[in-house]
Amino acid sequence: MIVLLVGVVLYSAMTGSLRVGALQLIQGLWTGDDAQVNVVRDLRLPRIIIAVMAGAALAVAGVLFQAVMKNPLADSGVIGISSGAALVSLIAVTIFPALYFWMPVFSFLGGALACLMVYGFSWRSGLHPVRLILIGVAVNAIFSGLGQSFNYRGSYAVTSINQVTTSTLSMKKWIDVDVMLWYGGIGLVLALLVATWCNYLSLQEKTARNLGLNVTLARVLISIVAVILASTATAIAGVIVFIGLLIPHIGRQLVGSDHKWLIPFSALAGGVLLLLADTLGRTVLAPQEIPASIIMAVIGGPFLIFLIRRSDRIYGR
Repeated sequence: MIVLLVGVVLYSAMTGSLRVGALQLIQGLWTGDDAQVNVVRDLRLPRIIIAVMAGAALAVAGVLFQAVMKNPLADSGVIGISSGAALVSLIAVTIFPALYFWMPVFSFLGGALACLMVYGFSWRSGLHPVRLILIGVAVNAIFSGLGQSFNYRGSYAVTSINQVTTSTLSMKKWIDVDVMLWYGGIGLVLALLVATWCNYLSLQEKTARNLGLNVTLARVLISIVAVILASTATAIAGVIVFIGLLIPHIGRQLVGSDHKWLIPFSALAGGVLLLLADTLGRTVLAPQEIPASIIMAVIGGPFLIFLIRRSDRIYGR
């Protein structure tokens, strides 16, 4: 996956409306004297880095949500975490545009609110997997509707700010990279630290308690890490669904269910998938672009149907 990621990054950097060769790219980045490579560095490299980091964050968030909910259908885009994060960050940045660097914090508050709603409305003598997904879809519809209503006020300021939170990776800047690397990097490190707890949660709850795990505290902390990852990706890259469904499922087929391997694999594979989707979107109909979120929806929709048809039993049992 590391080799594949490096290859996709190089291909994405060289491909587009402005094409450069591999040797030209490396020399230009080293010397800074090539005008074409400078354009690639200022416009294309931030987009590539954000695509990789956002894909990694969304994939790992999917792994964590599925571990907590014991449901292979759990994904931040499906259960409303991303739409809640997008709504609150959009409102906050519209009111306080100077606090752009803190937008992931506002996104986290929105994602946490959505997560609390999903858990609160789903709890009835335990968390039933089907009830979780149905409540999550309803919460997602609520926040998506509110977000669309906010955008249709017709204000120029809202229209301008909305370009920041739309599901496209175009026109990203190095300040966006800084935000994504700081918050996303912290979230990925925390995800690796809770990998052992995720393994315990795949057991029966009584067994996990007998092994000394505080199950309730573990679920809360893992959910917080997942919300951090999903909210950060949503704040910078927009609402992109299905990465948290596709990658964990593929990872379990290739590396197994041990989260010490599944989490790093999902981070690498999620970055590859989103970067491939973004590269395809900006090259297949060049100079026009197809947002990566649309390509992911086209890919993820049939996969979700396939996964639902196969999931006849509760995840983790």
